Amino acid sequence: MSVDKARLAAFDVMLAVETQDTYGNIMLPKILRDRGLSGRDAAFATELTYGTLRLSGRYDAIIARAAKRDADTLDPEVLVALRLGAHQALGMRVPPHAAVSQTVDLVRSESGRGASGFANAVMRRIVEADLDTWLSRVAQGSSREALGVKHSHPAWMVGELESALVADGRAGETEALLEANNRAPAVSLVARPGLISRDALLDEVPGGTVGAVSPLAVTLDSGDPASIGPVKHGLAAVQDEGSQLAALALIHADAATGIEGQTPERWLDMCAGPGGKAAVIAARAATQGDSVDALELHPHRAGLVKDSLRAIPDGIAEVHVGDARAWGSAGSYDRVLLDAPCTGLGALRRRPEARWRRSAQDLADLVDLQGALLAQAARLVKPGGVIAYVTCSPVVAETHAVIADSGLKTLDTRVAVADATGTEPGDWGKGPYVQLWPHAHGTDAMFIQLLQS
Repeated sequence: MSVDKARLAAFDVMLAVETQDTYGNIMLPKILRDRGLSGRDAAFATELTYGTLRLSGRYDAIIARAAKRDADTLDPEVLVALRLGAHQALGMRVPPHAAVSQTVDLVRSESGRGASGFANAVMRRIVEADLDTWLSRVAQGSSREALGVKHSHPAWMVGELESALVADGRAGETEALLEANNRAPAVSLVARPGLISRDALLDEVPGGTVGAVSPLAVTLDSGDPASIGPVKHGLAAVQDEGSQLAALALIHADAATGIEGQTPERWLDMCAGPGGKAAVIAARAATQGDSVDALELHPHRAGLVKDSLRAIPDGIAEVHVGDARAWGSAGSYDRVLLDAPCTGLGALRRRPEARWRRSAQDLADLVDLQGALLAQAARLVKPGGVIAYVTCSPVVAETHAVIADSGLKTLDTRVAVADATGTEPGDWGKGPYVQLWPHAHGTDAMFIQLLQS
């Protein structure tokens, strides 16, 4: 009996996610370091872990059919091992006999000989058919439930994403979006304006390429971003291109208002953690003589914001710990960034386990919070000032509905994004908002709307 270290690492991460409510992107790097895994072994463990996390709903349906019992009735150790085995057999180029034998050995080492016999029987049934055959058995038709099993999303989530696509004039793109959510995203770096140019960052990134939509972005081909000099020194950072555009929309809001801002200005990032957008607007502020307050409710996340701002010159940005709903005095700020707490359904590529941890009730609770925060943003901004309402979710209840309930004036956000990117407003949809999509733009599904009171 011998289970290789890469599979053991993937198993330990998956079991922690399943039983300890942790996150794969937090656990995996630590386990890889602790086990001394690098190169091909680390790459295999990474592909196995994230692929299984993304597709666990699909594999649970297949496991249930092969085991003739519901997947959630299995012991966690056995279920996790079978998910990993199913992904190796149906989602990776691992020979069937290796997927079976390694899964059986893993179950034997973790749960004993009796459980390994059960795992052997289930895995042998799984490898008797290919993925297309299995999907024809467990995900027949085109209902939301069937699409949810096929693409490993809860059915209620499929419905919300489908409605969001329709609202954005993208009816018929549901499967394309679900498929995109199951693909590993590219690693994007942001060249923080005024600290380093994109071309200078590109020179520091072997094999890097210019980003797809953000003028600040460099796409990393491979390797560890933390080893890149500008990233080490805070001049650049890992940041999705959609998040970069959200910060740039507020920076270029003058193009949407038609009125040039007066410097120096005072800016607020209301929900700043972990600090990526705050660092972009603070880097820009440093070139204009403006100032930025970065507010974060949770002390540990405020620490992340401070780290993100470490390269910003002194006196430009200040980090505060506090509740945004009880912050500041009326009319204190020229511009406010509200990256509102949301379901995060736009970032499922990066946080695959989030799809199983969110519920429709979470959505209802968050909408109330989003409305309260936006009302506070409207109080804090000066007359004629600008608010950027941003969510990493395309869900209508968290986006268009919150805006409609606010009573605030909508600005044509496309104009600001076009000004930032050297494109045309029409390139960014029907407006007045900008909605980004993984399958259409290669970014997280960020929603961006500029507002005035």
